[in-house]
Amino acid sequence: MKTLDKTNIKQLKALAHKLKPIVTVGQHGMKDSINDEITIALDFHQLVKVKINLGDRDERDTLVSELSKQHKAELVQRIGNVAVFYKRNFDKENLLKKS
Repeated sequence: MKTLDKTNIKQLKALAHKLKPIVTVGQHGMKDSINDEITIALDFHQLVKVKINLGDRDERDTLVSELSKQHKAELVQRIGNVAVFYKRNFDKENLLKKS
């Protein structure tokens, strides 16, 4: 997985600012259907906000890390119970501007 540089992260944060969470993980945790939705959303949008309504911070941290690894997506930022993931789809226009 390619690591994003500071310029890329800044660009993606700016793009993510106006986004609404596409996927919500409820208090009952992950289900296969949620993973499917994240896969579809990353493939289509490349930049996805996920809202995680789990109990404590450690559970959310663990889930965010697992989602990043499982979907081979970069974690752009995490604020409270919302995480932003980026996964480049080479069949679509690149969201990142050339520097």
